[in-house]
Amino acid sequence: MNRNRYKEIVKGFAGRKVVVLGDLMMDEYLWGRATRISPESPVMVVDVDRESSVGGGAANVVNNLLALGARVSVVGVVGDDATGIILRAELEHAGADVSGMVVDESRPTTRKTRVVAHNQQVLRVDREQTTPISDAIAAHVEACLQTALKDAEALLISDYNKGVVTKPIARAAIKLARGNSVVVTANPKPASAAFLAGAHVVQLNQSEAEMTAVIMSTSNGVTKGAFTEPLLDESGAALAKALDIETLAVTRGSKGLSLWSRDGRITHVAAHPAEVYDVAGAGDTVISALTLAMAGGAPVEEAAVVANHAASCVIRKVGVATVTPAELLGDWVKP
Repeated sequence: MNRNRYKEIVKGFAGRKVVVLGDLMMDEYLWGRATRISPESPVMVVDVDRESSVGGGAANVVNNLLALGARVSVVGVVGDDATGIILRAELEHAGADVSGMVVDESRPTTRKTRVVAHNQQVLRVDREQTTPISDAIAAHVEACLQTALKDAEALLISDYNKGVVTKPIARAAIKLARGNSVVVTANPKPASAAFLAGAHVVQLNQSEAEMTAVIMSTSNGVTKGAFTEPLLDESGAALAKALDIETLAVTRGSKGLSLWSRDGRITHVAAHPAEVYDVAGAGDTVISALTLAMAGGAPVEEAAVVANHAASCVIRKVGVATVTPAELLGDWVKP
């Protein structure tokens, strides 16, 4: 890919309509100092200096897409609580269409509260319910999808195994999207990867790919290292076939991004060199950039090159972060 083509793809992100289906959550942080041990129990006492919060899970994908210039419709589930109200307001303020955020009174909005002392995470508290959503809530989610996908160019399924992306919901979403000629990409947890037959791209990291291969039983006892040489291409091709998808994308850290397509094509895109500060949320950035590139008509191989650049931009930042088109354009280096 030359510089002009790269610029064309990145500039084509603007205004693309993407529907994000998945597990919406709030990431909360308590920042402070640990200076003593509690007299009640041998644990640290953290004096909190400040608090912050940001949308996590599928909400982080929404923020990534918005930062890249997309128009985003959110379809997911929140609880009837203050966290759900705040998350809805934050996403709406950022520019997302939140009319597809369904309120479920039977479950809380997922909250992950991290206690950070001297810039070191010392504790995480999760408040969530991960059982599958009820049939009534699922019907509401499907109705929201039907509306949102009518004028969409891509559907991005962001699954964190919190109960929204059930097998019926995933199958219905892909059927609706394909019926509307919408590109379908997904970033699932291993437990739900098998629900995504018919997707254009399923993205996993290396350890998730290995776990998914075990669940799918694509080989006789897949072990750690199956997605490294010399088993890499054999493992990737087998898993892509078992998942019944057009392309499997596996992020491999410093080794880049690998693609296995249904027609037998195998592509390894080398990682773009970057000084790594934090890899948190990098997978969300990769799938967001890849989805937007494909929504604009780029083949998956070109989309992967752009997504690799997006990853190199975001890992230079501390904490969960997003990337802008200007940063992407400034990151071009000819392979």
